[in-house]
Amino acid sequence: MEIALIAHDGKKAEMVQFLNEHRQILEQKRITLIATGTTGQKVKAAGYDVLSLLSGPRGGDAQIAARVAEGICNMVLFFRDPLDRHPHEPDILMLMRLCDVHNVPLATNPASAALLIKAI
Repeated sequence: MEIALIAHDGKKAEMVQFLNEHRQILEQKRITLIATGTTGQKVKAAGYDVLSLLSGPRGGDAQIAARVAEGICNMVLFFRDPLDRHPHEPDILMLMRLCDVHNVPLATNPASAALLIKAI
C-alpha cells in the first residue's frame, strides 16, 4: 500500500509527530511512503524510508495526483494549513478532486488521518 504525505510548512512537525505515533502500524503493514519535497525531507530525517517528489509549489502535489489517477497511490494524508495562503492552490484542489474521482481516502488533519491509519 502506498500512502502519500503532504504537509504545509506550519504542519510539517505535526506530520512527523503523527507518523511517530503510528510507527508500529506503518511498519507492520509494510506501507510505502511518498511525500512532497520538504515534507519528505522531514519524514526522512525522522528515520522513515520515503520517496521524496518535488516540493508542492514546484509540482509535487501534481505528481501525487498523477499517482492517484494511475491507481498507484492508495491513500493521501495532507495536513493543510487552512489559515495560510498557498500559491499552488489549484494543484491542491486538483489532488483533492482526483482523490474523490478515484475513491482514494484523503485525510486533511491528524484526527481523520488516525481513523484511516487504524482502518488499514
